[in-house]
Amino acid sequence: MTQTPARPDIPVLKEKARLLRKLIIEMTTKAGSGHPSSSMSAAEVIAGLYFGGILRHRPDEPKWPDRDRFVLSKGHACPVLYAALAECGYFPMDWLWGLRQIGQPLEGHPNVHTTPGIEASTGSLGQGLSTGVGMAVAGQLDESPFKVYVMTGDGEINEGQIWEAAASAAKRNLKNLVWIIDKNGYQQTGATQTVLPMDPLADKARAFGWHVREVDGQDMSAVMEALTEASEWSDGPYCLISHTKKGAGVSFVEADFGYHGKPLTADEAKRAMEELGWQ
Repeated sequence: MTQTPARPDIPVLKEKARLLRKLIIEMTTKAGSGHPSSSMSAAEVIAGLYFGGILRHRPDEPKWPDRDRFVLSKGHACPVLYAALAECGYFPMDWLWGLRQIGQPLEGHPNVHTTPGIEASTGSLGQGLSTGVGMAVAGQLDESPFKVYVMTGDGEINEGQIWEAAASAAKRNLKNLVWIIDKNGYQQTGATQTVLPMDPLADKARAFGWHVREVDGQDMSAVMEALTEASEWSDGPYCLISHTKKGAGVSFVEADFGYHGKPLTADEAKRAMEELGWQ
């Protein structure tokens, strides 16, 4: 029964992130659809949360009342979360191969009603931070020990609702809320700085009343330092800006934002596995 697991060495967590990328590619290629590059950029942070002793959780008791909550607001990146949940033991690994298939539990966006370990149905972008605020307020009112972690994309924060939620979190001094921004530089139609620039992002979050830390989101040591600080933070809401690369770990995916909603072909998947050291 997992509660707060011991924090493993950085090399172990790097291997977990490498495994997550492998599973992301395998399941999206088999499905013939999905969002591999948006999932791959978040691999280190997800590995740190689920395997680095950050989240208090019990795979054999998914609704444990005192568990920490994780909300993947950028729901299209669910392959990375599904991979982590399967590896933790929330459901059989075989479920991954039914991704996006009719009648199978792993949908193209997280569904709280079909998948153990999912805390919120997401994918309509801009809503996840509000969901996290609601969870954090409930925890605050109940004097519960859990923390709430919400991951948004950097394109997603173009949505005004994000900033309403950010202002509300600061007003309520939600010391049990952590907002993780996966700043991979691209959204569906192009570079975030071209579509709608949000920089200076850290200054904006600070102006809204958040403590802010920026990190190289592909540096496992830096990610763990930041997540550890976030897990222990008790002076208002915490914002972690994770600077990443879309498709991180596979050079030709990193170089082409067109993989946002396009799976790799079988040949491309083979090349990707070679780059990741799986063949």
